[in-house]
Amino acid sequence: MVTTLYLIRHGETESADEKRYKGSIDVAISLKGLMQIKKTSTFIKALLNGSNMRLKAVYTSSLQRALKSAEIIATGNALKPIVVPELRERNFGAWEGMSFDEIRASYPDAFDSWAKDPMRFSPIGGESTLEVKERVMKVLYEILKAHNGDAVSIVSHGGVNRVILCCLMGIPLENIFSIEQDYASVNIIEFYDGVPVVKLLNGVLYG
Repeated sequence: MVTTLYLIRHGETESADEKRYKGSIDVAISLKGLMQIKKTSTFIKALLNGSNMRLKAVYTSSLQRALKSAEIIATGNALKPIVVPELRERNFGAWEGMSFDEIRASYPDAFDSWAKDPMRFSPIGGESTLEVKERVMKVLYEILKAHNGDAVSIVSHGGVNRVILCCLMGIPLENIFSIEQDYASVNIIEFYDGVPVVKLLNGVLYG
């Protein structure tokens, strides 16, 4: 019995070109992001139709950029998204809303600590990568257990998706940024008796 997971990053957000750590800031999806996720939704629907399968559920982060994306995926499959707050993006604490250069200038000591141990270090008021792993992987396995043999979707964030993919592929979390997650990208993972096989990684369906 095969369980299929469509792991999707939300579409592009407003002011995406500013390159700031948005983390748990609840920014809106842009018009371009809506177009991106609609094309991703069409792609998934075509795959399912070709396999005579249907999507059983769409789970999403509570942040609006993911929730709006999930609504598009769900609507295209006659579903309503299920909000799971544990799927939200990493909280960057005091660093949220800042650019890379601003963080380095304003928090030089903390920045050095993060550069030396990005897996365990967390910004003031924020989360470490390990803390994100604990909350995200727990809920992922609960979803998979509830949908054994089904096709399901999770719509989340770049950081969360990278953590999931690293854990499923046995990649050390220190190498988390070796995996790209573009806006509205889709990853397809099939589970055979609980063993994950990645069929598609960072699939981008728009120009």
